[in-house]
Amino acid sequence: MNNFPVLHCQDLAKVYLDGTAKIEVLKQINLTVHAAEMIAIAGSSGSGKSTLLHLLGGLDKPSQGNVFLNGKNLNQLSEVEKCKLRNQCLGFVYQFHHLLPEFSALENVSMPLLIRGMALKEIYEKAAHLLQQVGLQNRMQHRLGQLSGGERQRVAIARALVVDPLCILADEPTGNLDPYNAERVLQLFFDLQKAHQTSVIMVTHDPDIAKQAQRILRIEDGMLIDL
Repeated sequence: MNNFPVLHCQDLAKVYLDGTAKIEVLKQINLTVHAAEMIAIAGSSGSGKSTLLHLLGGLDKPSQGNVFLNGKNLNQLSEVEKCKLRNQCLGFVYQFHHLLPEFSALENVSMPLLIRGMALKEIYEKAAHLLQQVGLQNRMQHRLGQLSGGERQRVAIARALVVDPLCILADEPTGNLDPYNAERVLQLFFDLQKAHQTSVIMVTHDPDIAKQAQRILRIEDGMLIDL
């Protein structure tokens, strides 16, 4: 066990060019995420919430600053090294689940471990266990077209957790669901986060969801503000 924060960023900034104009989306972002911590990031549409998640997950490069994942500076890693570190340390849950429609629920949850190269028997046992935890033990062999929106999002949560990540980055994870299913999926997400002691950074526009986090941060004018 190391003493590094799970995730840490220093003076993070992101600038986009629109013709000759510079659009400063994020500026001087500093954030430290500790083990098992639940953080909500709020902000208006277009404020840069998703951009920040992409930078923290190494899916996009900052214009300035550094991101450290489990003590390693993402800027100093090759793409191959970055992908390997993401697979070891991060889980992702999106508003749109990004599951693969040609595969079953079990195969979708297994995918990160297949990439890791684990033994098939161990992979399917672990994936099946996670699907049981999200209440889909009778839907494991179903493909996406046979699953409801809420069930698909539960598969996505199981896929995020299957790698035993240090941190989950969640971008409006219930934003595509009706209120009833959103509440059920969200409660499941929080319960599993506590059970697995996984850190979570969740982007949300919903103040009621944000209130359930340990820390609430807000992006305003490109800056990250503690609430």
